[in-house]
Amino acid sequence: MVRAVAQSILLGLLLAFVTTAPNKEDWDIYSFHINSTVTSRYAITVITSRVVNRMDEPKEIEFHVRIPKNAFISKFRMLIDGQMYDGIVKAKEEAQQQYNEAVSRGQSAGLVSSVGRTLEEFKTSVTVAALQKVTFELTYEELLIRRLGKYELQIHARPMQPVKDFKIDIHINEKAGINFLEVKGGLSTKTLANAITKTQTHDQAWVYFYPTEDQQKICDSCGEQGMNGDLVIVYDVLRSNPLGEIKESDGYFVHHFAPGDLPRIPKNVVFIIDRSGSMHGRKIEQTRAALLQILGDLAEDDYFGLITFNGNISPWKRELLQATQSNLDAAKDFARKIRDSGATNINDAVLEGARMLNEYTREGSASLLILLTDGDPTTGVTNIQKIQSNVREAIDKKFPLYCLGFGFDVNFEFLEKMALENSGVARRIYEDFDADLQLRGFYEEVATPLLTDVMMIYIGGTNLTQTNFSQYYNGSEIVVAGQITDNSIETFSPQVVAISLNRKVEFTDKNATVDSTGTVLNDNIKRVWAFLTVKQLLEKELQLAGAEKMKVRKEALELSLKYSFVTPLTSMVVTKPPGEDTQVLHKPKEGEEPQTSHGSRPFVRGGLRASSGMRKASGSRQGKMHPQLMTRLMTASDLLHYPPMYHGITQLSGSSVEGMPAAGSPRTSVNRGRAFDFVPTMTRSVDLDDEQTAATEKPTLHRFLLRAENQTLPLCYDVTGPLRLKLLHDPNGELSVNGELDSTAYSGFRKIAIHYKSDQHIEFDTTGITVRDGQSVKFFHWGQDHTSVGSTTVIMRDKETDVSAGDARMIILLHERKGEKFLWPAMRQFPSGNSTDGLLSLKPAVYEEIQQTRSPKLRINGQEINVIRADAVDYSISATPSQQCWLVLPRSVLQRELSDFIVTQL
Repeated sequence: MVRAVAQSILLGLLLAFVTTAPNKEDWDIYSFHINSTVTSRYAITVITSRVVNRMDEPKEIEFHVRIPKNAFISKFRMLIDGQMYDGIVKAKEEAQQQYNEAVSRGQSAGLVSSVGRTLEEFKTSVTVAALQKVTFELTYEELLIRRLGKYELQIHARPMQPVKDFKIDIHINEKAGINFLEVKGGLSTKTLANAITKTQTHDQAWVYFYPTEDQQKICDSCGEQGMNGDLVIVYDVLRSNPLGEIKESDGYFVHHFAPGDLPRIPKNVVFIIDRSGSMHGRKIEQTRAALLQILGDLAEDDYFGLITFNGNISPWKRELLQATQSNLDAAKDFARKIRDSGATNINDAVLEGARMLNEYTREGSASLLILLTDGDPTTGVTNIQKIQSNVREAIDKKFPLYCLGFGFDVNFEFLEKMALENSGVARRIYEDFDADLQLRGFYEEVATPLLTDVMMIYIGGTNLTQTNFSQYYNGSEIVVAGQITDNSIETFSPQVVAISLNRKVEFTDKNATVDSTGTVLNDNIKRVWAFLTVKQLLEKELQLAGAEKMKVRKEALELSLKYSFVTPLTSMVVTKPPGEDTQVLHKPKEGEEPQTSHGSRPFVRGGLRASSGMRKASGSRQGKMHPQLMTRLMTASDLLHYPPMYHGITQLSGSSVEGMPAAGSPRTSVNRGRAFDFVPTMTRSVDLDDEQTAATEKPTLHRFLLRAENQTLPLCYDVTGPLRLKLLHDPNGELSVNGELDSTAYSGFRKIAIHYKSDQHIEFDTTGITVRDGQSVKFFHWGQDHTSVGSTTVIMRDKETDVSAGDARMIILLHERKGEKFLWPAMRQFPSGNSTDGLLSLKPAVYEEIQQTRSPKLRINGQEINVIRADAVDYSISATPSQQCWLVLPRSVLQRELSDFIVTQL
């Protein structure tokens, strides 16, 4: 009976979900931030969306974003009512049980799907209690690929409602130097162009995109529902050393090789064009248009051939001809007469192209084969394994095969494997209005070979990614990563050997030094190696069979799990509060449709979606949820999105310290109103260690947070004001930052001063900003403005100011609580070097929880310390989220006395 009632209730809830249209007045996205940090072409991007449920009943809210196809998701988490819920990456087989359970419950089990040429879609949802907030955070990583002389960082924003606090922050750090940088995309059009700010030095660039709510309605991809478009950062780097740029960190290296000033190599190219019946209409028209343009772009010292095929093979000529004007004119006449009909004989067509290239050899040239098809083989040899074997034997590693799959009916995996087996790549051509431009764009990438038979040699290197490349094309780049044997830079020697025209060339530099740095920015070199290794292992696994295939698959799986990459071999189990549906995130293959099941939730467009409260929260007053705290798995991307030191100020939530729950127990909430609405009270100190045993009542004025490595909770410590504190000091960069705490309870800093070099000084207080440049003094009120102080850049906004000094970047935030204004600092980019000091330069805490029967303890630097669980607000971001922390004495965190951080003047 109970089961029948439960089923009836579930059916009713599903029907209510389908028929109830979301009302955007029920919920509000009050903050939407995208933060992308690019270091040596490796981008780590974090999307953070904060939403409030305005209704007095639970609502289901959906997080819905788009990410680049080339990227791996590495982290997803949700913050609900002070509790953090993290997605956990598992082997796909291990996650299959969760997947099957989700399908059996009629849920959407595949959370990521391909939605276009360059993007994938991620979505999930969670029930939010009445008048409460949820924070979604998604992190993805990608290695930018150089094409046609530039890198492109694509950021897609679709909150689908105007957002008051909308920000995109992009920081690019390229030690080689930035050659040029442009901002493109639909989000850079019309009045939105005025919302973009660029700051650039020799080797760094910052792009800020802070549109107002009104601006978010006026652009090529905007409307009353907000933005839905791209911001594309296009840039390239300087290249002074022909050997390229080599960076090392923690025993790993990455080598970017893209030499210029090389003579182009004449090419021999054969185009194999599918003209079967399935190419009817627009496909064949666009193919003809692209082919005519490509033929017109051939150089006179190139040789070319044309083959069309359906069930029969129809070469234009049986041999390659030089690209003279008369030959090109005749070939264009042939191309204009291409008509569609018949079946598809891929095997014989590719073998004929290989024969033509094999029979025409000339020194100092580069050969390539380009196949365009839109379907499976239907006549001749139709077994795809046999076709792949025939092609592999015919080409025999002499030249690359590039396979272009037209539309979504093509067997793309078949083409991809055939291309990879023959040193080429496969590319999908989307059946859109600009398919001819896509075809021409691909050809331009391979139109100018500069080197052939490229060998990347690393004496003293091990665990290397791919080191042999058949060809290097103008405007591209070869990237190799690996480990340095025994971490010995002295014995590490890189060298590149290749063929240019008809002579052997070597790239080496005996006097070159490997750029070695231990800064946070370059700690991702190991992740570059892992990312590239996993990508190449997955490509290799596609080509193998049997025991070799399983061995490579195992290696790729182990690395994916170690670095928390969501790849075709792994899934992320999206953990939610008790009573919520678990979902499983898969990375789709190219062209794969969204994975849904019978009875799955309907697709609803929009960055976030709210539906009527179906699952009523239980176990709390007034429908408020109090879920168990889930284990938090940190990744290295934390250190790149958030500064290691972030801060909060708060009072324990309406209870004395003694009333806080013990570690591992369910959280209780006493006298709390809405989320993050903290009630000032007096707190009683407890036995934090053997030296602090006396109970003394005092107000908790300022609470600082310190993120922890690989732990669920950060540490927090209290400082009573007023004090002047050393926040950051970098003697090498001639930078110092000091702050003066307010004496008012529950506030932050009343003043913050930044000093750069000897003559550039910026002082902040709650009324405005004073800028001193030598003898010049200017005062600015908080608001929209932009100024420079010598080599320091200051970008002012209503409640947030960006300061870039040298290679450091800091944000000063203006907060208001209960009518009192105060300041708070947050580092977004740390100075290079290891000589920094100050509260902001503290590294993430390392501690170990010790199980105790009476009270929780932590082991920090070999010492056991009594702790209690407390709450803190993070004021380093404008949304001021709350979270739990382990409250400790300051010296346990600082590893020295607080007095060492006190300064006499700002």
